[in-house]
Amino acid sequence: MGLFNACCRLGSNGCKSGKIKMKKRVTDLKVEGRRVLVRVDFNVPMKDGEITDDFRIRSSLKTIKYLIDQKARVILMSHLGRPKGEYKKEFSLAPVKTRLEELLGQDVVFIEATTPADELTIAASENLKNGEVMLLENTRFSPGEEKNDPEFAKLLAKHADYFVNDAFGTAHRAHASNVGVSELMPSAAGFLVAKEIEYIKDNLDNPKRPFVAILGGAKVSDKIGVIENLLNKVNAILIGGAMANTFLKANGYDMGKSLVEDDKVELAKSLIEKAKEARVDLVLPVDVVVSESLDKPKDVETVLLEDIPKDTMALDIGKMTINLFADKIKKAKLVIWNGPMGVFENEKFSKGTFEIAKAVAESDAISIIGGGDSALAVKLSGYEDKVSHVSTGGGASLEMMEGKELPGIAAISDK
Repeated sequence: MGLFNACCRLGSNGCKSGKIKMKKRVTDLKVEGRRVLVRVDFNVPMKDGEITDDFRIRSSLKTIKYLIDQKARVILMSHLGRPKGEYKKEFSLAPVKTRLEELLGQDVVFIEATTPADELTIAASENLKNGEVMLLENTRFSPGEEKNDPEFAKLLAKHADYFVNDAFGTAHRAHASNVGVSELMPSAAGFLVAKEIEYIKDNLDNPKRPFVAILGGAKVSDKIGVIENLLNKVNAILIGGAMANTFLKANGYDMGKSLVEDDKVELAKSLIEKAKEARVDLVLPVDVVVSESLDKPKDVETVLLEDIPKDTMALDIGKMTINLFADKIKKAKLVIWNGPMGVFENEKFSKGTFEIAKAVAESDAISIIGGGDSALAVKLSGYEDKVSHVSTGGGASLEMMEGKELPGIAAISDK
């Protein structure tokens, strides 16, 4: 399958000799009675100490339950937020432990401490019985995590006999808890990581056609690599969000007070030309929703591009653009979406994003939502269960769309 026969490419991406490498899966490990250290992504949104969305926890349950059923002794580790290498109580995984117990229907060992790993946690892991689960404290409480410090990786590795990476959301980072520990013991990919890579990479490598990519968000600079890579693969690219403003300015439109990357206008022009050369239909908005202010919007109106008032900013795509994009989506056999169409967090500028979510959900296409704001938008629109795949990793899925190798995946043991 895709991840395990195509994830390593050669040359600049870091694999040697150009040969395809097979990666181990969790099912390749004989785990009964063994301690298995699992990197999960429990970086869930929190408010006042409460989890507001447990999607990432639920996404890892298949791997965790499999290991429990196989009578492994399971040690889980994850980061939460950005504590910057020191203990901060608000970033403790204690609330995650409580929610995980509810989802698993069994107790989870958790030592609330100022560090994720020490002699106490190692001893606790050794005392686990078959089928029991332990959760380590936030890996980013240690400054060695994000530095991929070898000594911190060795400390984590003392908890287990095997390592399983099931955190796609951090696969584009080379940290101690994914890359570091992979180098110290036999490792494998969990079910979630396998699903993520195979869904995104297999469909990018062998797309059904017409293949339509929807790109949004604030900045062209965040998506340059994605656009350039997709130009060799897609039939159409639909561009919305604030990044569309830069393309529209490149086409000669006065965007008023809209967010525009002036230093990327020439780049936008070149991407438009590249799309023409590649015979890719690069579709931009034809109307936009504007207002003088985002914080206190009033006099919100939808206007054609040539009618944008100089004292307003474009904050969403308009109805004509929604219909234009929806028509392209309806004809597609594969849709990949990364980035909202407007400032969807504000109800007045959410229609474009939610209507595109509806069009994607109602299409017959394989639909892949690239994590981050796109995943949140699909959830808020109520169509999360009607798309083919919602990624758990915004940055990781973006880098995969760019054609980059993910260090967290490359580090997994070869078959």
